[in-house]
Amino acid sequence: MSRGKVRITLVDKLGKCNCHRGHKIGDTFDYDTERGKLCPMAMHVAFPYIDILRYGGKIPLSTHGDIRFCCPDVDVINVFRLEKIDEKREK
Repeated sequence: MSRGKVRITLVDKLGKCNCHRGHKIGDTFDYDTERGKLCPMAMHVAFPYIDILRYGGKIPLSTHGDIRFCCPDVDVINVFRLEKIDEKREK
């Protein structure tokens, strides 16, 4: 059974300061191949959600109709979207 691919996309920013890692809205990361490029603080928050998604669990949707989490840096507060990618559709 495939764990499935997960895409992480920066979709919003709520804090007043720029990201210390240089992330900008629109940045997208493939969890399997690019997770090392994602800020470690954001990755720490993302991991439980990713683990649930990859192994078939359900996560409540945001008011935007998708799965979102925030960077824990109160001065930055980047908002990321998680998507489980259907590998059959991508080909």
